[in-house]
Amino acid sequence: MIAAHQPAIFGANVRVGVSSKADGNMKFGVANDAETIKNRTAFLESIGIPIKDTTVVAITYDTDNFAKYHIVTDDEKGKEMERTGEVEHADALVTFTPHHALFLPLADCVGAVLYDETHSTLMVSHLGRHSVEEDGAKKSVQYLQQVALTNPATLKVWLSPGVGKASYPLHAFEGKSLHEVITQQLLEAGVLSENIEDAGINTAETDEYYSHSEFLKGNETDAGRFAVVAMMMDVQGEPAS
Repeated sequence: MIAAHQPAIFGANVRVGVSSKADGNMKFGVANDAETIKNRTAFLESIGIPIKDTTVVAITYDTDNFAKYHIVTDDEKGKEMERTGEVEHADALVTFTPHHALFLPLADCVGAVLYDETHSTLMVSHLGRHSVEEDGAKKSVQYLQQVALTNPATLKVWLSPGVGKASYPLHAFEGKSLHEVITQQLLEAGVLSENIEDAGINTAETDEYYSHSEFLKGNETDAGRFAVVAMMMDVQGEPAS
């Protein structure tokens, strides 16, 4: 982890971390499974999150056969973290329970952490090109309004490192970047600009994070993924019992 890149907007109420390339690959299927489990465990332990209390955000592009959003339950803790259990495919996971962490592997797409303190609700949302073209950031907020009565004006959002427009312009949005489009969608959903924290890191222009677009261009030799993880805490900043 790179200390200067960690989220600051949530304070002690949410424990959030973003790994870097130095922490190793965080996704199965692109590296040795045993090494991936070791990397995940070490990263999570470094920020005080047990792997057994963590659920993977497992995305799919088969948009006809999965729900966009999924509320996790206690029996889903640990699923797919160590190659055990199956996870519901979704663009985003939501929890109402402290001490249940949500884990999203990434390599250019943006991971958004959305936190509603009033209603003790946490979402980790995968926002790539496909998602933002379907108004994914705005719909993430609207989903929280539906299931948790979230007031967008009090919602706090952090946006992970992601690819910039010089390397990956969104042609459906006049060449804007993922971060620009996501921020605009959040504002349209009613989130206040002062409640949005952007990591401000272009994965295609740094060696500190994996970049899938740079890998496809032959500029990156490693097809790995970094990860975003988030878990609600009690008011003292410790996991709830």
